[in-house]
Amino acid sequence: MSNSTERKVTANIALTLDGRYSGPGGPGDMGAIVPYAVTEVARNHLTRIWENATTAVLGRLNAEGFLGFWPTVAADDNADPRDRGYAKWLVDTEKVVLSTTLTDAPWERTRIVNAPAADVVTELKATGSGDILVNTSASVIKPLLAADLIDRLYLLITPEIAGGGARLFDDGLPATKWALAHQDTGDLGEVALVYDRVR
Repeated sequence: MSNSTERKVTANIALTLDGRYSGPGGPGDMGAIVPYAVTEVARNHLTRIWENATTAVLGRLNAEGFLGFWPTVAADDNADPRDRGYAKWLVDTEKVVLSTTLTDAPWERTRIVNAPAADVVTELKATGSGDILVNTSASVIKPLLAADLIDRLYLLITPEIAGGGARLFDDGLPATKWALAHQDTGDLGEVALVYDRVR
């Protein structure tokens, strides 16, 4: 069992002050988050997120959005080097997409898995090396929090109250303790936080 603890499971997500990852208008309502995602602090945070990760775990919707967007950034010489670094990593790294509807992966170095997130991540932990990054996919992060499988949280907190929309931290999660590993505050009031699970 010793090798099952070597890989860290990390998760990255942006949240409003009231803990939402999208606003009252539904999954596409990102008005309280998007303006803060392209700041210096957010871009430096983006680099921190992937630099130790060797596997990206995504839900289907995020995979479709990300993999429709980031490959063009990877190829753009004029893009911010931090954006390009992340984009190239995402294109080149091993990707696991959790989906009940997709059967074939339309992207390179990607496999589609139709199984509970906790089972998939537990299996990934037992093989390979490097961090397993659950990339902005709340549908995957939530069951992993419920199973206490996340070792590190990368959070970008925006200084807005959305007043509605989906929350990341639902009632009923196991009580857990976290240690602050890093923090940065941006000019717009956004805060990048890295928390490690205290076990």
